[in-house]
Amino acid sequence: MTPKRPEGAGAFPIPVESPAPTPPDTAQLYAALDLGTNSCRMLIAQPKGNQFHVVDSFSKSVQLGAGLESSGMLSRASMARTVQAMRICQQKLKRHKVKRMRLVATEACRRARNAGEFIQQVKRETGLELEIIQTEEEARLAVISCAPLVSTKTEQLLVVDIGGGSTELVWIDLSQVAPRERPRAIMRLHAGFHPPESPFPAARVVDWISVPLGVATLRDQFSDVEDDAARFALMSWYFEENLAEFAPYKDEQKREGFQIVGTSGTVTTVAASHLGLKRYDRTKVDGLRMTSDQIDKVIRNYLDLGPAGRRRDPRIGQDRQALIMSGAAILQALLRLWPTDRLSVADRGLREGLLYAQMSADGVLEDGPF
Repeated sequence: MTPKRPEGAGAFPIPVESPAPTPPDTAQLYAALDLGTNSCRMLIAQPKGNQFHVVDSFSKSVQLGAGLESSGMLSRASMARTVQAMRICQQKLKRHKVKRMRLVATEACRRARNAGEFIQQVKRETGLELEIIQTEEEARLAVISCAPLVSTKTEQLLVVDIGGGSTELVWIDLSQVAPRERPRAIMRLHAGFHPPESPFPAARVVDWISVPLGVATLRDQFSDVEDDAARFALMSWYFEENLAEFAPYKDEQKREGFQIVGTSGTVTTVAASHLGLKRYDRTKVDGLRMTSDQIDKVIRNYLDLGPAGRRRDPRIGQDRQALIMSGAAILQALLRLWPTDRLSVADRGLREGLLYAQMSADGVLEDGPF
């Protein structure tokens, strides 16, 4: 017996509609652009609680500093690549109607004799005004971007930002700050490394240094050394020699209460290799803690792979394989001086610091624990 067909069967089902995402309020949008020696990166975001929500982003390898080490000038080819990337940024800023922004350039433009000409070219061709920031501000912005990763148990903090053309190190004493207030005390450094008197507990900057050696400039210094392992060792020891002016250099640091936060493509790549990721996943990498032994194991594996093996490794990739060993040499030098069981990996940096600083200055971030 054929069953009866239910009444209404065969009619089109009533569609279940997902609510359309609410477009961001353009009045609340902020932008931050970081033009470094290797990359041009931008974030557009809006405040959300005591953090921010990313609305749009852009990242491209432009190699602005290619050839700078030998000539002292930005080449026409690298300037043309960068201007093209800046055009894309300009289109995104225009589309989102962003009014509050900071667009900054760092080491390559600080060093290039023709940086002024390049800044004018960018303004003429894109309408965007780049600002060359000094090393102290670059270091400070890297520090505050990492505030959410600072442990409440940390009394001594070393923040390391390994860039393309320079590496910034900032040592901060948090021992006089109540544990729950430590991440927020880091955030208050947006006003400067030596802020005016405040009723709030202060993070004390013991010392900071900007070493004019990053993954690109350090690699270029030793490009004539053919042996892979020898080149790595020379880069690491040379970087350590350039830390002699840094005050905590000779101090033996107890591991308990000491934390290093590393922010750079080098550190995130090492973390991805440690995790064995087949595809990069920021949610697994940002905030990951690694020990000195775990990092050393990854670096040894890079050396065993050799240049050809590193090129084929999906965690390193074609763009980064030429720079990963100079970055690893810097990282190894730091861990040789200050071994730790608590190196926190930060997939964040100058752009996030620029956003936090702008939003903090405008008072649009809510108070509360990170």
